[in-house]
Amino acid sequence: MVNIEARTFEAILSAFRTFADRLDTLCRLYGDMEEKKWLDNQEVCLLLKVSPRTLQTLRENGTLAYTQICHKTYYKPGDVESIIQIVEERRKRAESMGRSI
Repeated sequence: MVNIEARTFEAILSAFRTFADRLDTLCRLYGDMEEKKWLDNQEVCLLLKVSPRTLQTLRENGTLAYTQICHKTYYKPGDVESIIQIVEERRKRAESMGRSI
């Protein structure tokens, strides 16, 4: 059994209420994000026709923005669409040198 003073308990409760209020505000501001579909690594590899390693390079060099949640990587569809042309140009350049991406 753990005993804490009433003042300490009230301070913890107040901090929790503040946190809950902030969380509610964020949920109201960004609640529509559930409606937007985020893409995972496999989907992006298929869309861009690249390997997982090339996708990693696109993340590392800042070409493609991403979000990581619990060790899983997600991409906004708009960000993926915006680099399709870049990837195609790199593919053509690589093919002209006898390589692939």
